[in-house]
Amino acid sequence: MTNSAIQISVVVPLYNEEESLPELSEWIARVMNENGFSYEVIFVDDGSKDRSWEVISNISQENPNIRGLRFVRNYGKTAALQTAFQAAVGDVIITMDADLQDSPDEIPELYKMIKEDRYDLVSGWKKKRYDPITKTVPTKIFNAATRSISGVMLHDFNCGLKAYRKEVVKNITIYGEMHRYIPVIAKWNGFAKIGEKVVQHRPRKYGTTKFGLERFIFGFLDLLSIAFVNKFGRRPMHLFGSLGTLMFFLGSIIAFWLLGKKIYNIYNLQPYRNVTENPLFFLALVAIMVGSQLFLAGFLGELFVKQSVSKTGDYNISEKIGNPTQRY
Repeated sequence: MTNSAIQISVVVPLYNEEESLPELSEWIARVMNENGFSYEVIFVDDGSKDRSWEVISNISQENPNIRGLRFVRNYGKTAALQTAFQAAVGDVIITMDADLQDSPDEIPELYKMIKEDRYDLVSGWKKKRYDPITKTVPTKIFNAATRSISGVMLHDFNCGLKAYRKEVVKNITIYGEMHRYIPVIAKWNGFAKIGEKVVQHRPRKYGTTKFGLERFIFGFLDLLSIAFVNKFGRRPMHLFGSLGTLMFFLGSIIAFWLLGKKIYNIYNLQPYRNVTENPLFFLALVAIMVGSQLFLAGFLGELFVKQSVSKTGDYNISEKIGNPTQRY
């Protein structure tokens, strides 16, 4: 079997999920075999402190389709997904959480929507959730804000169950905590056919959630960052240069107006005050200085954009299990 013959790569990032891994791997294998899919499962151990890596090692010996990546420490879900995306060789990449709240039974329909309906990306929508109100209300606010800013009309951006055409994950880069915004990043990179599928949300069977309410605060800040980078990331002079020029000319106009007013009063033998005694002079001076600095920041940003090279693969992996099928 060649790399190109693998139909589905299932990517599962995890942190301290030793109890759920055997059941999840068996469930995925059963769905794949029942539907005749060729597949691989990539478990990414994000620096777990429990026996998760040992469990992955054991199940990979039983099932050669299981692969494992282990980080030396906890980098976060985004890092796990980015690393797995680069390692995946399937035509369709499906992501899901390891806590059994995502159902592998959704895989066939997600695969069909990518291959037959020609979607670039399909996001799961957990329409009925088994979460407390302290989580569901912030989630609704977060999703509404994301739709408004991004223009991507999805109900549930944070659902871990998603399907991607291979070209999507190979041509985007995520970092920080931007895994929530992969649909937004994909759209801004030209992959505009984004679909949505109502999926089952299962109650957590083992352990507790690894995320707190702070993720919504950080998530909103990440959204602003993505919006800024998308609009001005390759043309920083458009933002900093415009603001800098505006402030510089505004400060200059005020300074010349004060100077002209003084000269006019002197010429007409009227009372006058020194320019430096007027508070407006110092505001003008600050505007000129800040404007010059903003313009310089835009200029340096342009130089950086022209010369920088995007870095990928800078997450340290301590161990690997399994290899992608060799091409002959």
